[in-house]
Amino acid sequence: MNPIHIYRTILSAAGEQAPVLKRCLRDSVIAASLQGASFALLVPICLALGAGNNRAAVLWLLALTALLILSSIFRWRAQDYDYHGNCARAGDTMRRHLGEHLRRIPLQILYRQRSGELNALLAGTIDETYNHTLIVSNMLIAAVFTPLATALITLIWDWRLGLILLISFPLIVPIQHGTQPLMARAKARLARANASLNAELLEYSQGLPVLKAANSAGTRLPRLQQAIGAVETIQRDALLAEALPNALLGSAVLLLMLLILLAGMVWLTGGSLDAWLLAALMVACIRFAEPLGQILSMSSIYSMVQQGYARLQELLAVAPLERVGEAAAPTRHDITFENVHYHYDANPEPVLRGVNLHIPERALTALVGHSGCGKTTLIRLIMRYADPQQGRVLIGGSDIRALTQQELMRQISVVFQDVYLFDDTIGNNIRLGKADATDAEIEAAARAARCHDFIMAMPQGYQTRVGDIGGKLSGGERQRITIARAILQNRPVLILDEATAFADAENEALLMRALAALMQDKTVLMIAHRLATIRHAAQILVFDHGQLVEQGDHASLIAQNGRYARLWQAGEAARHWRIGSAEQ
Repeated sequence: MNPIHIYRTILSAAGEQAPVLKRCLRDSVIAASLQGASFALLVPICLALGAGNNRAAVLWLLALTALLILSSIFRWRAQDYDYHGNCARAGDTMRRHLGEHLRRIPLQILYRQRSGELNALLAGTIDETYNHTLIVSNMLIAAVFTPLATALITLIWDWRLGLILLISFPLIVPIQHGTQPLMARAKARLARANASLNAELLEYSQGLPVLKAANSAGTRLPRLQQAIGAVETIQRDALLAEALPNALLGSAVLLLMLLILLAGMVWLTGGSLDAWLLAALMVACIRFAEPLGQILSMSSIYSMVQQGYARLQELLAVAPLERVGEAAAPTRHDITFENVHYHYDANPEPVLRGVNLHIPERALTALVGHSGCGKTTLIRLIMRYADPQQGRVLIGGSDIRALTQQELMRQISVVFQDVYLFDDTIGNNIRLGKADATDAEIEAAARAARCHDFIMAMPQGYQTRVGDIGGKLSGGERQRITIARAILQNRPVLILDEATAFADAENEALLMRALAALMQDKTVLMIAHRLATIRHAAQILVFDHGQLVEQGDHASLIAQNGRYARLWQAGEAARHWRIGSAEQ
């Protein structure tokens, strides 16, 4: 364990609070040195008592007391980093920095992270890393400077015993240094296992209603139990990894004490060492050895801090999306894909293969195809969740990489199939579309999305918190709230990811009328599985295995009698299917 590396890691983690931490570390060094010096003053006190010089003993005792008081003052000052909230501010700064960084990196990167693992990183890991910063620092300083000061001052009274202390101090280092890699690996495995356990716990708790409905709650339990068992096993291995170093260090410190006692007895019997001096030196040596025993405990905590900080740095090292050139906000809103190829980082198999298409502005374009054919990926590229490995995406003739992410998203409204509402009021969930919207504007958007009536039936109307009503909102009602949000945004490009998926037959017609009003004068891109909802689209794009295989309007695609026609026929057959029809 390199002290310089520890120092740099701790200061780097402190961020803007590093100057305060530096001052606290300096005060901690002074406190530890004064404490070590006070231990060494036991020697002249004992010598004065042995010589019957009580006045000198009292003076030395007063000096020792003064050193201890000064040490306590500096030690108290060294806690400013924690007591005055600097540690909390450093953690808050890191969370804000991570939040800002997450806004700028490809969101596709985050899809590789399980939500529980990401939650553990942003919450638990930051707390673990920053809350232990000063603990690690103080333990390191106490383990180094207190024994060092004791040994140096002991040299004044007896150079032989002082030299033994100075020589023995570096001999402890190889024990710690040799076992550090083993302990670091154990801590790294434990961190990964804890992250996996957090993810399993979150997924199990969130998916419990589905599992119960499928009578499968028990089938998922073994995975959770396996994750819990893995953490237990790795914790046990980590403790075993620390057992041998602790035993070795304890034995080394004990041997050191025995060596000093043996040497002192030899010199005492030879007449070259005073008995009072030996007694005082033994007490000082005990205080010398005590901080050394903290080295391995400090190493274990430092490994945890280092692993946490490394995981944070790994996320921060993800390169943000590059801006290629600069472009003003587009005045047109047609969308063009030019020879776009894309694959996910974890899988070299292309998701989109040489896609060339044009989506006209102020018209409805529908995306059709089986699951996994690339429809959602295409939409994510428009919103720049990631950049294609080859080709480019343009809005209004401008490469979207030349726009800032904020400017790009000012052009686009999205209604996802998977609805997410924040634990806030229903009104504020709609207001996400326009932060300065008035209550009247929110109500108008809700009426247009056909959700005003059921909102007013809630206990506090628009002020009802989503978390308070829990599962009382149906899927269709949640969908309509997000549609109200998009209506409020009123942006020129509208993306609908199966926006009517959760609407019943009665509400679907109302929603389609609301969407028809919303879609006027907008570039609309709709993913549709129910083809009846897009038969009047100006353009239908049919995808298969990442390639655009057909395009045209409904009538022309039916006339081609190709893939779209087969999908349409299958949909019509399913729509007219009735119970018992399979037997006829």
